[in-house]
Amino acid sequence: MTEVGRVLPHVALSEHAHDRHGVLRTDEDWLEERWSDPATRVLVIAGARVRPVEGRLAWVSPQEAPDGLRVLLGERDDVEHFAVIVDPDEAPGDRDEWVVLRAIVQSLADETISDGPLVLHAIGLAEWLWATKHCPRCGGDLEPRQAGHVLHCTSCGRDQFPRSDPAVIMVVTDGDPGSPDERALLGRSPAWPPGRYSTLAGFVEPGETMEDAVRREVEEETGVKVGEVSYFGSQPWPLPASLMVGFTARAIETTIDVDGSEIEDARWFTREEMRAEAEAGTLVLPGGVSISRSLVESWYGGPLPGRW
Repeated sequence: MTEVGRVLPHVALSEHAHDRHGVLRTDEDWLEERWSDPATRVLVIAGARVRPVEGRLAWVSPQEAPDGLRVLLGERDDVEHFAVIVDPDEAPGDRDEWVVLRAIVQSLADETISDGPLVLHAIGLAEWLWATKHCPRCGGDLEPRQAGHVLHCTSCGRDQFPRSDPAVIMVVTDGDPGSPDERALLGRSPAWPPGRYSTLAGFVEPGETMEDAVRREVEEETGVKVGEVSYFGSQPWPLPASLMVGFTARAIETTIDVDGSEIEDARWFTREEMRAEAEAGTLVLPGGVSISRSLVESWYGGPLPGRW
């Protein structure tokens, strides 16, 4: 609950948070004790890829895990979780078995108790560790510390920390809220197959508030001008290193003029139009695991058929 009587929106990959044990990342004795516990669960990552078993990720015991960089994830339901990151050339099994997170992300929210936050934590760190090979100040070698959450330069002593790029994602509406005539704005990328539409999104620029990023992105991509902007919820999205921050926004000018580059087409949908086209398959909405789906269904007022 955020305040009395207000329930947080459902955002699948932001549920079931774990205790990250930030203050224990430097306690080597505690880390070794937790690692020696057979009940501890470990996710093996090759570079930044994972290996699903029958479409789902398999957690193993520390004794079953290969040698690699140990990364503390944290505790959920009284069980400690780690990731082990290995070089792709030394990963067990067939190399073709290892896939990027996007290939299995939908399955992360299909379980009653989702591993989503743990997996996103692990992949986010793996992506950062894989991409950050040298100190950006002096070019020196980097040494992992704090259970994989810090990279220390062995030359100049500067520490590097993981970064998340903030991106806004929004459902823009027009008309009297809740009325049959209220509409939501969806757009489509020219790279998408026919019928696929989603909420608009974009990265926050330096020196810009998230609310202003919403207004700028909507106008740049569709020509629609936005006034009021309200926070909805957020979702980590380490593909490779984003934090998706969701908003609802109210249009003050509704004429559509797409940029033709990032957005090929944009349309206003009433709830009835959205439902009818989703049922007919002429409108294909984002998958249920995405915050985009949460934004759309929260505005619509319930589940909608079909997904990417």
